[in-house]
Amino acid sequence: MFRKSAKILSVILAAAMMMTATPLSAQAGILSAGASVEGPNTTTIDEVVATSGVVVADNIEVQKTAPVAEPAAQTEVAPEVTAEPEVKPVMLSAGADAVKDTVIQEKEEETQISELVTVEDTVDVITEDTVSQNDLEDFSDLVIAQVNDYVNVRDIPSEEGEILGKLYDDSVGHFISEQNGWYEIKSGSVQGFVKAEYCVTGDEAVALVKDVSTRIATVTTTTLFVREEASTDSSVVGMVPIEDELKVTEEGVTEGWVKVSVEEGEGYVSTEFVTLSTEFVEAESKAEEEARLAAEEAARKKANAAAKKSSGGSSGGASVSGGSGTGGSVASYALQFVGNPYVYGGSSLTNGTDCSGFVMSVYAHFGVGLPHSSGAQRGCGYDVGGLGNAQPGDIVCYSGHVGIYIGGGQIVHASTAATGIKVSNASYRTPLSVRRIF
Repeated sequence: MFRKSAKILSVILAAAMMMTATPLSAQAGILSAGASVEGPNTTTIDEVVATSGVVVADNIEVQKTAPVAEPAAQTEVAPEVTAEPEVKPVMLSAGADAVKDTVIQEKEEETQISELVTVEDTVDVITEDTVSQNDLEDFSDLVIAQVNDYVNVRDIPSEEGEILGKLYDDSVGHFISEQNGWYEIKSGSVQGFVKAEYCVTGDEAVALVKDVSTRIATVTTTTLFVREEASTDSSVVGMVPIEDELKVTEEGVTEGWVKVSVEEGEGYVSTEFVTLSTEFVEAESKAEEEARLAAEEAARKKANAAAKKSSGGSSGGASVSGGSGTGGSVASYALQFVGNPYVYGGSSLTNGTDCSGFVMSVYAHFGVGLPHSSGAQRGCGYDVGGLGNAQPGDIVCYSGHVGIYIGGGQIVHASTAATGIKVSNASYRTPLSVRRIF
């Protein structure tokens, strides 16, 4: 009777233990690969790895009976840092140790790779909430001139007021106030009043922004790769140097990338290595206009004197068309080097030069110093108002590229490594501006 009662008691105790106890492996403090501790204080392998100090970029889903999955490939998105859950220490079996070792090894390999990176766009760090620069800009206060030539900016809201400057057609100012049919604006260095009937503002102005502005990506790293697709794995279309200004042709479509125009065609650059801005033409003050005209006249005199000491011809089956004087001499001299090689970063007219080095070296022959940057050259001299007003010797500025106008709708330029210095139709790409030095 005693034995029978003891046996029944044992069965009851065993049943109770099965209903309340955790699995044996958990009681022993051991986890095997692919298992998790069940119960009110569930602990997974992910949490164990987290408490061990190892950073895991991609979460590893661990099923109860499935094998441990390989960690996902590292993305180019910086992982979000969150507080790690507090868990009880748990011993790891050989299988879990293998997972930990794999994560550590991958982390070490990633660190070694990042230390070897020297090209600026081979690592692209993208924030999760990248917003187009346009979305951050407010154009609601713009005042845009819509006239045949220009509207005067005066010191008082009256035609009797003194002229302070000129707001040219499609030029932009910022609205300050409205008084009796006049807008008070700030544009460039000029602050004054323009007649409201010659300008648009509010929604009308915002609708014109894309037509009167240029979206520019300015390179902020030594050499930037332009890629065929919006990926660091994509092939390189071309290279552009620091401070070059590229026209943005597409933005906000691919996170962390913008599409730009370069001499080799269109391609993508990482927004990590450019500064995005919207350019408008602003008013020119009376003093600025007088200083510009005086500087242009002085430059012409200096260039004419230098041109008398220079001589040159042309080659490549092209010749200077139209124009005369110093600008014609510049164009003729530049044509001598057609067929010579293109070399990125170079400035030798015979051994190799890039586009801005070509223009710089040609003008240096005439005693004019120009910067070795297509973006910087776009700020030299003065704008003539497009190809329709171009004369031989003018600098034709494109997105990330420059050439010298030779007349007849053509330019001579150091194009690419494949073509070298050559003659092209000036409208083969849309110019950003045409600058005249002489």
